[in-house]
Amino acid sequence: MTTRRTVDQDAIALFDEFTHGTMSRRSFMERLAGLAGGAAAAAALVPFLQNNYAEAAVVAEDDDRLAAETATFEVGGTAVSGYLARPKDGGKHPAVLVIHENRGLNPHIKDVARRMALEGFLTFAPDALSPVGGTPEDPDRARDMIYDLDADENLARFAAAVSFLAKHPASTGKIGAVGFCWGGGMVNQLAAAGTVLAAGVPYYGRQLPAEDVPKITAPLCLQYAGLDERINEGIDAYVSALEANGKPFEIHVYEGVNHAFNNDTNEARYDKAAADLAWGRTVAFLKKFLEG
Repeated sequence: MTTRRTVDQDAIALFDEFTHGTMSRRSFMERLAGLAGGAAAAAALVPFLQNNYAEAAVVAEDDDRLAAETATFEVGGTAVSGYLARPKDGGKHPAVLVIHENRGLNPHIKDVARRMALEGFLTFAPDALSPVGGTPEDPDRARDMIYDLDADENLARFAAAVSFLAKHPASTGKIGAVGFCWGGGMVNQLAAAGTVLAAGVPYYGRQLPAEDVPKITAPLCLQYAGLDERINEGIDAYVSALEANGKPFEIHVYEGVNHAFNNDTNEARYDKAAADLAWGRTVAFLKKFLEG
């Protein structure tokens, strides 16, 4: 990463509201200007608040330890594509579904898939927007497209992605999932969707309503950011429902860090210490349930 800069927490909260709602970029910039003290100051803040995908390649696209390609499967006559990465050893591996944020399948998520593949997993990052033309370059447009998806159809496609991985010739048949933000919420949903999912790791994802918790069939490793008031308001009810229904889970809250603390392309919110700790816990959790 480049040199870190401290960004006012109100600006981070405003950006979170913008990225997870229907606020227009014009309205966001007007409100940011009010916080920053003017339009010029607001414009200077934007690069620190938004993702910079030039920082994405922790693992190079052409890393010679990996094989990576675009893969496609069909569900209900609809083609769904994504990014498939695996160790280049010709063997079978447990598999992990990597589910993107509400900005679609971008270079950062592809890099996360490669990182997971280097941990010894067959890894697939589906593009939820592939049935409607694919993730656009404009992240604001991607956000709008995500929220236009039919929720039931979208869940069915991710459930089919689990089956796709389970049947892949390079898979052992043991499948886990890790997701971030919108993708974290999808991991929670998948755990209760009646798939063969064997483990799920939702990062700062929207929780399931209590009435859906009895349907959960996969152990969960819940990862939350201490400053993430929007998502964290649902933690207590979720934990209570998981405990009441005897569902196996572990929970980690990283104090003093923001929503999206794992995203190392976002200078304002990335926290290396929390991200590294969470990643270690994620890999250990997945190996515990997928390698046995």
